[in-house]
Amino acid sequence: MTNAKPLATAGRVLIAGLFLFSGVGKLAAPDATIGYIAAAGLPLPALAFAGAVALELIGAALLVIGYRVQLVAALLAGFSVVAAIGFHADFADQNQLIHFLKNIAIVGGLLQIVALDAARVAVAGQRSPAVLA
Repeated sequence: MTNAKPLATAGRVLIAGLFLFSGVGKLAAPDATIGYIAAAGLPLPALAFAGAVALELIGAALLVIGYRVQLVAALLAGFSVVAAIGFHADFADQNQLIHFLKNIAIVGGLLQIVALDAARVAVAGQRSPAVLA
């Protein structure tokens, strides 16, 4: 049996990379990003932009260092659902469908982080490994 901790850390770092890249991309082109948010019909585009950048950059950093992992992964999962629905719900467009499914797959990975981190905490609190058998 492999040690799960390095694999869990690697998984968090890999998924965090996606949010880090996305947040930096938004910072590099704020006007275009705000315009894209406005064109999607979402309210308060400038505020949505600031919130998205903050969540993506801070969330990515927290996932990497392993701080409040369950909460951060849950917040990023919610954000990914909103992004999927808000920006990629035109299923008649094959490209949009692929992006929608990608976002939903990301949600699945984040929910695994939520669940597995909860299991790790619960298992760490057990008195005997026999309880797991």
